[in-house]
Amino acid sequence: MDLYEYQGKELFKRVGIPVSNGRLAETPEEARTAAEEIGGAVVVKAQVLTGGRGKAGGVKLADDPADAEEKARNILGLDINGHIVRRLWIESASDIAKEYYLSIAFDRGAKQPLFMFTTQGGVEIEQVAEENPDALIRLHTDPLEGYQPWIARKLIYDAGVEDPSEQKQIAAIVEKLYRAFVEFDAMLCEINPLIVTPDGEVKALDSKFTVDDSALFRHPDVAEWRDTSAADPIEAFAREKGVTYVKLDGDVGICGNGAGLSMSTVDVVAHVGGKPANFCDLGGGGSAEGVVDALEVITRDPQVKSIFFNIFGGITRCDEVARGILEALERLDMSKYPIVVRLDGTNAEEGRRILQEAGKPNIYPEATMLEGAKRAVELAK
Repeated sequence: MDLYEYQGKELFKRVGIPVSNGRLAETPEEARTAAEEIGGAVVVKAQVLTGGRGKAGGVKLADDPADAEEKARNILGLDINGHIVRRLWIESASDIAKEYYLSIAFDRGAKQPLFMFTTQGGVEIEQVAEENPDALIRLHTDPLEGYQPWIARKLIYDAGVEDPSEQKQIAAIVEKLYRAFVEFDAMLCEINPLIVTPDGEVKALDSKFTVDDSALFRHPDVAEWRDTSAADPIEAFAREKGVTYVKLDGDVGICGNGAGLSMSTVDVVAHVGGKPANFCDLGGGGSAEGVVDALEVITRDPQVKSIFFNIFGGITRCDEVARGILEALERLDMSKYPIVVRLDGTNAEEGRRILQEAGKPNIYPEATMLEGAKRAVELAK
């Protein structure tokens, strides 16, 4: 679950990472009141779950409360990369002498947390990695050892931070960022930029925070922050139905039983020249209700032109899945969708026989995953 900037900063504050004083606003009038309470110049920042706010006009400096109200009026309702601005974060303006970058993320390949630090902050980290990779310090940490003081020292010295006061403050923030990462079951904690003011104060000017969905039961207060209106509407509908679904950009709807098989199906469809429209995991069962829910989700995507069911019968019986598909077709209008069904494993022959005898003109049984993928791609065209 991705958090808004103001939410991530709240978690930063809980672990002691210094951030600017700010207020949330949802109307121009609230922005004016927030600016009055904060005092002085403020920054009006769009709260959207995407990057590129500044380039899109979603971050503006305001000299006084009246100016903050006007800037808020201009930013609210902006479309930034498909996200409509409905909330603003009004925070005290900061003078910036230096901009650094600091993050910790879970590296799935190494199965360890990965720190990244550079003195070239304030720009996209991908740009730094491409243009000056030696400036980006990467350091994996052993989760069994936990945080050790040498971690911060290595990041700071390898990046070339020379000021002793900065070194001390950054080291404290590195330790607290690791604490936030572990304490809130995060997948990513990013500060860009981590600024140094002309007075030498180091603080987080922005926050990008992603919490592991599977751990939200341990953080009910964080789970309540989820903004369902900002989520992809199909993925939100899938969550309501209890269907594991991820939207992709193609036209072949995919449904498998089990995450591994579903991911393999996505790869095979791409391998034969098709474009998967989604990743959808039916789970271990194949009940009619589960199939109906999956099809309702998949067919909400107007890009879907064909559907590929890839079922392996281990615990699941293929004849039960076949009956589930037929029952789902009775309950849903699926006549415009060609549906390729590959059944293998327990009672696979029985399942294919059931589908063939049903005589549904839009069902195409296939015996192998490769042939099923080829047929689904052809039918989508």
